[in-house]
Amino acid sequence: MDFQDRKKRMPTAGGWPWSRRAFLEALSFVSGGLALGALAGPTRRAGATASGMAVSELPKGAAPPALDFPHFPTRLHAFVWRNWTLVPVERIAKVVGASKSDVVRMGRAMGLGGPPRISASIQARSYITVIRRNWHLLPYEQLLELLEWTPEQLGYVLREDDFLFIKLGSLKPANTPLRYEPPDMAVLAREREIQGVMKMELPALAKPPEVELFGFLETLSKPAKTRGRPTSASAPLRFCYSYFALYGDPLLETEADPYPEGLLSQLAAAGVNGVWLQAVLYKLAPFPWNPDLSARYQERLQSLKKLVARAGRQGIRVFLYLNEPRAMPLRFFETQPQLKGVAEGDHATLCTSDSSVQRYLTESVAAICAAVPGLGGFFTITASENLTNCWSHGAGAKCPRCGARTPAAVIAEVNSLLWQGIQSAGSKARLIAWDWGWSDAWAPEAIGLLPKAISFMSVSEWRLPIERGGVRTEVGEYSISAVGPGPRAMRHWQLARERGLQCLAKIQAGNTWELSTVPYIPAVANVARHAENLHRAGVTELMLGWTLGGYPSPNLEVVAETGRSGSGTEGMKTVAERRFGVNFAPAVVKAWRQFSEAFSEFPYHGGVVYSGPQHMGPANLLWAKPTGYRATMVGFPYDDLDAWRAVYPPEVFVQQLDKVADGFERALKGLEAETRGVAASAAYRRALAGECRVAEAAMIHFRSSANQARFLIARKAMAKAANPEETGSHRDTCKRVLLDEITLARRLCELQSRDSRLGFEASNHYFFVPADLAEKILNCRYLLEHQGRTT
Repeated sequence: MDFQDRKKRMPTAGGWPWSRRAFLEALSFVSGGLALGALAGPTRRAGATASGMAVSELPKGAAPPALDFPHFPTRLHAFVWRNWTLVPVERIAKVVGASKSDVVRMGRAMGLGGPPRISASIQARSYITVIRRNWHLLPYEQLLELLEWTPEQLGYVLREDDFLFIKLGSLKPANTPLRYEPPDMAVLAREREIQGVMKMELPALAKPPEVELFGFLETLSKPAKTRGRPTSASAPLRFCYSYFALYGDPLLETEADPYPEGLLSQLAAAGVNGVWLQAVLYKLAPFPWNPDLSARYQERLQSLKKLVARAGRQGIRVFLYLNEPRAMPLRFFETQPQLKGVAEGDHATLCTSDSSVQRYLTESVAAICAAVPGLGGFFTITASENLTNCWSHGAGAKCPRCGARTPAAVIAEVNSLLWQGIQSAGSKARLIAWDWGWSDAWAPEAIGLLPKAISFMSVSEWRLPIERGGVRTEVGEYSISAVGPGPRAMRHWQLARERGLQCLAKIQAGNTWELSTVPYIPAVANVARHAENLHRAGVTELMLGWTLGGYPSPNLEVVAETGRSGSGTEGMKTVAERRFGVNFAPAVVKAWRQFSEAFSEFPYHGGVVYSGPQHMGPANLLWAKPTGYRATMVGFPYDDLDAWRAVYPPEVFVQQLDKVADGFERALKGLEAETRGVAASAAYRRALAGECRVAEAAMIHFRSSANQARFLIARKAMAKAANPEETGSHRDTCKRVLLDEITLARRLCELQSRDSRLGFEASNHYFFVPADLAEKILNCRYLLEHQGRTT
């Protein structure tokens, strides 16, 4: 999809599609950020260049009034509740000017128990979760105090942590500072009511969970217990992202290793032989026009060299993702006007038609390859959301140099320059040019201009036509419910082969934005069929996923086995026997097929996968009246049904989600029934229990998404009802939904308390924690009690 298509399909607070102005304002902040030299990540780092950013310089966007949460007696109570298990109580108290005993009393009065011990690991790895849950509660000043960050640190994370500000809606809700106030009698009474609800609905919430948040880190730090067939050095490349890497500056995050030995071992056992990290050239090599931006690049290179060596011992190659050259703020060009290309907002490109920029690209890659001789290689995106080359956003005609050249010539040249760097270093590293964002109009020319020695990658399922519930649409990417490859990839691969290029497919093997908050979607038969189709098409090298989907799952293992045999059926049988034993394997494979059949009914559309409530599931709150907020890209679904459903009529959207949930529920019940009483070892039973938890959690998310849409349809109809009978009917629908949501939230809370993988995704951290599911119960109880007055 080209830039104009992509712009239309990317949701933000401005809606779906969003306006050109909103896009540029958000992108101006995001893509210009690294050049400001702000501190990276959640902790201050020595050598980072502080820009002296003021709080007032942090982005605000439209800054509408923040939402209220009437199921709590006060905003203060919402603040204490939401941070209880993520932030030390002393810091919670400090932010609002309370004593520790004041905060402890409030938490216990609401039935929370504790307060729990918040480990350093949880604090370091959950900052996005903390930002999200306080976005409507705190102004920036108090949010910084809660995080113990500087404005530079927060500014960096909002810009560079996988477009976080866009995920938050490209706006900061406006609210006043939150201060502690002693409770009055009404507040004390409401606290007791909340405690009573929690004792009735979730008595375990007051006790420590069976498994702490991020408990999966311990499991994934241990070597694999079983291993598939060894992968030879000449085997086709199958590479993925870490299940839990911090996105910001991973090569300096020494306290948060993105690829510990255990994870590498388990990925290798699942048939993975490559992993990737994001990279920024001026962080890994000297930036000739402002060396301060390259502070500590030698340390990063040393970390990379060590990672390459560790991964190599597991037969895994390391790849770096390049999206270059990064745009610079306009003030940068006051002293370097000859470098300036296309301007967009308050930043501009480093024009790649300039010879000094070309040398920078080539020499930086050469320096990296020389410092890390065992590096597996690089892959590029040259037309992404980030403004990089002058044609990256389709506006190259505005550049006096690039305007005289075609988009294909400029973009192919960027890849050529990077390849020259690899060659000049005498490196064996590969370069993979990804056609993500390339226009169909000029992609053939770009493919024809690529150096023959590099490899070419395309999103397998792109442009795949589908029909769901009688609605015809097509797949963009991030789909397991639709099985590729699609016509765009097939056409581009054919062109690449004619050019003599090695071809790769980018797929999502583990999970997708169709549902990101389970470690993998157990629709394994769909994944196996996709791998089988690619094998038949002669495409054997695969990128297994973007930042989501890197858990060492049965899905990844089935892809590897199918790639070896060419048979998805054999691949599933082999993996099921290996993971669950020969006695359980037939029932597991049958369930995988049934999950896949059900998942094939998912109402896929770019708007659904980015805007829908499926990632939050029952943790997403319900509202008696419209909030006025628009769904954001995998951030806040709010109550924006029109964005959730995209091209699907409301009733069809609900119907399709019900089909998915019903199918998962039937398959899960069948799996449990067919394995009950079957002889198996304790290890296989634990593995089966884990598989069932993942499937049940997925079912809950789909069921809840249908519920929420049904509630909003009834809410809207109630507002237009012409008589008491209609009103009563719609109110009864809302009541049924609220009661079912309580049941689903309670069950998912129980599952998450036993399985820390649920609710987590690498680039968003935890979408929800048990306290959020408990809050949903309070939310639903409040709406049930006040339904006649609020709807």
